[in-house]
Amino acid sequence: MADKQLSVRIVSLQKTLFDGPAQSVYLPGTVGPFEVLPGHAAIISSLEPGTIEVRDSGGAPQRFTIRFGVVKVRNNEVTICAAN
Repeated sequence: MADKQLSVRIVSLQKTLFDGPAQSVYLPGTVGPFEVLPGHAAIISSLEPGTIEVRDSGGAPQRFTIRFGVVKVRNNEVTICAAN
C-alpha cells in the first residue's frame, strides 16, 4: 500500500487551498485529531478550529489553519470544506 496516495482537495468559501496528491492528512476532528492515510475507511467528520496538515506527494508538510469544517473520505479521496 506504500505506493498508493490520497487525492486531497481543500476548499474554503474564498478559494481552493489545496488540490493534489498527498501521502497523508492530519485533521482536527471534533472528537479528537486523526490522520488519514491511503486505504482509510470511509468517513464523514466535522472539524474544529485547528490546523490541517497535508503531507504532499514529496513528503513536504503544508499547513492550513481553519475555524471549522467538514471532511469526507472515500476510496482514497479526501474532500475538505473549511472556513479559514
